[in-house]
Parts: sequence; structure tokens; C-alpha cells
Amino acid sequence: MRICLVASARFPVAEPFQGGLEAHTATLAHALADRGHRVSVFAAPGSDPSLDVEELDVPPFEPSAAARADVGAHPDAWMREHHAYLALMLRLARGGQSRFDVVHNNSLHHLPVAMAPMLSVPMVTTLHTPPLGWLESAIAMSGGASTFAAVSRHTAAAWSHAVQAEVVPNGVDTSRWQPGPGGGRAVWTGRLVPEKAPHLAILAARRAGLAIDLAGPVLDADYVRREVEPLLGDDARLVGHLHTDALCDLVGRAGVALVTPQWDEPYGLVAAEAMACGTPVAAFARGALAEVVGVSAGRLARPDDVDDLARAAREAVALDRTAVRDHAVRHCSVQRMVTRYEELYARAESPTQPAEAS
Repeated sequence: MRICLVASARFPVAEPFQGGLEAHTATLAHALADRGHRVSVFAAPGSDPSLDVEELDVPPFEPSAAARADVGAHPDAWMREHHAYLALMLRLARGGQSRFDVVHNNSLHHLPVAMAPMLSVPMVTTLHTPPLGWLESAIAMSGGASTFAAVSRHTAAAWSHAVQAEVVPNGVDTSRWQPGPGGGRAVWTGRLVPEKAPHLAILAARRAGLAIDLAGPVLDADYVRREVEPLLGDDARLVGHLHTDALCDLVGRAGVALVTPQWDEPYGLVAAEAMACGTPVAAFARGALAEVVGVSAGRLARPDDVDDLARAAREAVALDRTAVRDHAVRHCSVQRMVTRYEELYARAESPTQPAEAS
């Protein structure tokens, strides 16, 4: 099958990944190619060329002086992203059917969904976030031209007022996220932003009597400066934005992974990655984390309750690492995810084909 994966026009799909969406796209592209599909990825400039990337790098759009002067003018970055997706969708509308059998849209932008009726090739759109107004609008106006998947039951339910989505849980490459030996420190990974709340992970680790390492990109420098840096010390280290191999090593040498969302987590990829390393998870019970973290693989805590998260961490550390890894292999593998997407692609090509049970 010839598959077009549409990714972010903002962040490249390249190591070290900016977030779960970029990591997901790379993992999916490699896994589909390994199964014999021909995959092209449309992504931001700077993406990994091994993914057969076609960059969302159209001639730069520069608004006119008159447009810039308008009081309602959009920021230049917004306009560049809009222009990139507009160019892509028009290109696919003109000749996509000669190149692809299916378009799989993983972006958060409204234009791929809104313009799906223009395509002669079927589109599958994965919902990676809680409801967004511009996507709701696109769904309402697109007339069912895209088939939808959601990364968890929680996310499917959150979108159910707008669209019925099949649940296809995210997956991690369990051949790359290998079991580690564990250790005496905790670990936190992800984007350093307020909604991920790494400062609460530091506080909970201290109350549990654990040192902690934090790894990830700083996407909100003011927040990190204000809330995270004052808490750092010998028992709380910020180790930087790591490539996957270094991240696997760090997570595998941890005794427990803390996951501290202050929003409803659509899936929780960092939890799946940790469990694939055999590292048990202690997480706030927000969003889909209750679906991802099994009782043999971690413990959940009341949202935003640092003391309860410390309790969960102490309990999780004692879990059997082999059982944690087994849970990830059974429930969070990329192979399981790809099989579900292959089924969804086939149904998108032949809409009368019945759906498999989730």
C-alpha cells in the first residue's frame, strides 16, 4: 500500500523528538515500511531523511504590508503553517490519487480535515489531542470525508460529540525500548511545559525519598525558570533533551517513572515507553493514563495530589520489572498499533468493509 503520512509543519520529525506526536509519526513510518508499505512523510523541514520525507517547505509566504497592518492579522508563524498545509492539500487534490492509496493525517491542523472532500484518495485522521475548536469546525464542514481514529478510549469519548472515532492506541517500538536494570533514582520525561508539570514530579520524588532525573525539551523557558530550576539540586537533575537511545538508557536505569499531567492526557506515550523498559510508572490519573498503566505495571494517584503521587511511587518501585515489561509488550507495542491501522486503511479504501471489534 502507498501511504502518505501528514505530520507537523511546526516541528521536524527527527531526533531528539519535540514531543509524542513526532515520535509517534517516526515510529509508525518505520513500522509500516518494515511491513512492505511504501511510505512518504510530509513534515517540517529538518525531518529525518530516512523517512522518505517530503518537507512541508513551500516558498515562504510573506503577507503584504496591507495585510500586516490589519488589526486582526495572524502571526507570521501561523501564516507559514497555514500556507504549508494549504499547498500540501492542493497538491494532493491535483495528483494524490496517482501516488497514494491512503492519506494518514496525524497533524493538529484544520486544513487536512476541512479539505479532505477535495481528495480522490481516502484520508484517515488520528485524533491526538482533546477537542480543538478549529478541528471541530473542520469536522462539521467536511461531510464525513475522513475516517477517524483516536489514540485512546478517553480521547474517543472526548470527541464523541463531534465524530465517532475508532480506538487505535499508540504504540512504542519494544525492540528499541529494551528492559533496563532499574536503579535508585526516579525519572521524568517529556516536554517541559506547565501542563506536564515536571515541578510536581520533583516534589513527589522528594516526599517519596527518591532522587529524580528530568529529560526533555524546554518549550516554556519562563515556566522552567520560575517553577523547575529553583527545585533542582543533587537529588533533582535536569539532564537535557536526549536522543531516543540515551533516553532508553536513562529510563531503563530508573526505579520508577513519574508522569504528572495537569491536563487530560490523550494517551501517555512516556508511560508506555517507561513500561517497555521494565520501569514501573507512578502517574496522576488523568485522561487515558488509567487505560495505559496496568495494575501490574504501575500505580495511579489522585490528580494534582503530590502526597498521593509519592505514595504511588513508593508502591510502584516494588513492582516486578519483568511483569511491567510484559504488560507493555502485550498492550503498548507498535506492531499491535500498525495492525489496527492496516485494518483501518483497508476499510477507508472499501467503506463497506465491516469494522473489527476494538
